[in-house]
Amino acid sequence: MEATIEVRGLTKRYGPTVAVDELSFTVGAGQVTGFVGPNGSGKSTTLRMIMGLARPDGGTALVGGLPYQELTTPLCRVGAMLDATLIHPARRARDHLRWIAHAGGVPPRRVDHVLDLVGLAEVAGRPVGGFSLGMRQRLGIAGALLGDPPVLMFDEPVNGLDPEGVRWIRGLLRSLAAEGRAVLLSSHLMSELEGSADHLVVIGRGRLVAEATVPELIAAASRDRVRLRTARRSEAMTVLANAGATVAATDDETVVVSELPAERVAALLSEHGLPVSELAGHRASLEEAYMELTRDAVDYRAAATGGREA
Repeated sequence: MEATIEVRGLTKRYGPTVAVDELSFTVGAGQVTGFVGPNGSGKSTTLRMIMGLARPDGGTALVGGLPYQELTTPLCRVGAMLDATLIHPARRARDHLRWIAHAGGVPPRRVDHVLDLVGLAEVAGRPVGGFSLGMRQRLGIAGALLGDPPVLMFDEPVNGLDPEGVRWIRGLLRSLAAEGRAVLLSSHLMSELEGSADHLVVIGRGRLVAEATVPELIAAASRDRVRLRTARRSEAMTVLANAGATVAATDDETVVVSELPAERVAALLSEHGLPVSELAGHRASLEEAYMELTRDAVDYRAAATGGREA
């Protein structure tokens, strides 16, 4: 089976609300693809349609060239963790995985293997109700890996994990992709995606905003950005903002400027007699690139009212 996910023109409506709007993207073999967007952008709905848990109103979602419903032994074709909390609290971890393995036609020996892989071998006999959120996440990941599938999907897998756990899952995702699997990862943590994803699919209000490699997105966001240091930061920010730049302070003396070339920034500050101790190109972070791409696709924004009720 080909290790790919193909989404073509996928659409889902709930009454008058369009949750996913003609969305198309591809998750290729051998790479980790980050799937990101603001809250309410349609990520979870898209994942549910790929897994056959929600019926699309238009378009197709294919795993290895087939709709999920047409896969034989689907647990061995695609593994998914969409909600790690949906486990009966009285069931022991090992029994939970045995039940999944039996239902999916997976040899029982895989249970102990994946428990060891996710670091839960020592607590496999404990009821899941006593597990922390991070432990439940690990158990959900173990369930996704049970069938040793070529396609994997994880919805917010780092929630509840401590720093060691985050480092572990980053390495796990990279190793799974290195084995030739297609890995789709939904996350709100841009810093983690920057360290683990090869490719990014960005959506907003159910539509595709961008699909590119992580370096391409960072390079695009870094274009025409300047970082400067000045002892008269507030005055410099006012001058540059009045000239049409977008300015953001990062510390007491440092400002990041966009929408004005470096030469123009230098000339403006010189004209106003403002000292500059550093002026250089600025490499954007993945979070900055993401915020720039989705700034018009956020449904809810906090008002800047200084703590007073507006």
